[in-house]
Amino acid sequence: MGSVASEDEASTAVSVSLSELKDNTVSLETLERAFGPASLGIIIVRDLPPGYPELRHMLLSYSSYLTNLPDSTLASVEKPETSYSVGWSCGKETLANGRYDTLKGSYYAQPVHDAELERKARELYPKCIEMTSPNVWPSEDTLPGFEQLFEQLCHIIVDTAALVARSCDRYGVAKLEDYQPGTLENIVRTSVSTKARLLHYFPPPPSKSEDERPDSAMATDDDWCATHTDLGALTGLTSQMFVDEEAQPPFAKPDKSGTLPPLPELDSHPDPKTGLWIKDRSGRTTQIHIPRDCLAFQTGQALELITRGSFKAVPHFVRGTTVDKGGRIARNTLAVFTQPNLWEMVDDRRDFATLAQAILGGTV
Repeated sequence: MGSVASEDEASTAVSVSLSELKDNTVSLETLERAFGPASLGIIIVRDLPPGYPELRHMLLSYSSYLTNLPDSTLASVEKPETSYSVGWSCGKETLANGRYDTLKGSYYAQPVHDAELERKARELYPKCIEMTSPNVWPSEDTLPGFEQLFEQLCHIIVDTAALVARSCDRYGVAKLEDYQPGTLENIVRTSVSTKARLLHYFPPPPSKSEDERPDSAMATDDDWCATHTDLGALTGLTSQMFVDEEAQPPFAKPDKSGTLPPLPELDSHPDPKTGLWIKDRSGRTTQIHIPRDCLAFQTGQALELITRGSFKAVPHFVRGTTVDKGGRIARNTLAVFTQPNLWEMVDDRRDFATLAQAILGGTV
């Protein structure tokens, strides 16, 4: 079961099993408690396929290995022309006061492939290369098995997200006039705009004065990732993995299997407040703990629009720590943002490309 700890009062994240999703037995009331106006906007899915925990452990270990590669190697998998939204990205995003975010590194890829739809997206939106540019991967010699691990784990997340979306469609058909059956499930299963982001939150830097701190969030609760709502429909999240990179330097060589060995995972972080927090509709902040053998799915802005406000996008942030509490402990996780194809309508006026442009300020 998913667990949460609130600063103000105890709250409970809704949890369902994979079999309930497959059998279409998740009640409409359960969906309202998970995603409705008074909810935390998140659902925990348990009883995943048997291979999931090992895949998660392996890929999140690779997040540390990747981030500690030489700068020249990381530069070879950057794509500046995509505004660093494909391949490696670190220190390229700006935060509230215009300073660069140097506290985390990201690796972006699109996990859903369809040559015809990808060609359509490039032809209709030639300037939207952030969402239409092909993936780039490190060589097998550099990170053996990385691409395969990345795509295998993403496929489990997308397939599970599609089942959550199917339950949301049942709600839409039952509660919303003229809601088209299969709307969200089709988006999740087929969209080539879906984006995966493998994240590595660096261990906290040495304490500095506020003026010397590397980004604008360092003096706030949301220092590892500022408060925001996601753009897409459903965001799939693995549980976070904490790695002591001082005790276990991530520079190992491939083992007999040809892959890099999984890194030892800490049971928890020394600072219990470190990790994912959600702001509910009243402004209360609630910490979310996703079990290692489970996935979580958060609501995004496209889902809110498609369900005409019945389900709400959820503001959330990642709280970091200080060097005296966190030592050399890094945080790794994977987020998969299921998003409509650029041409798909999110309301009666806008397609997803227009929504993305309005929110991200991009050119499409």
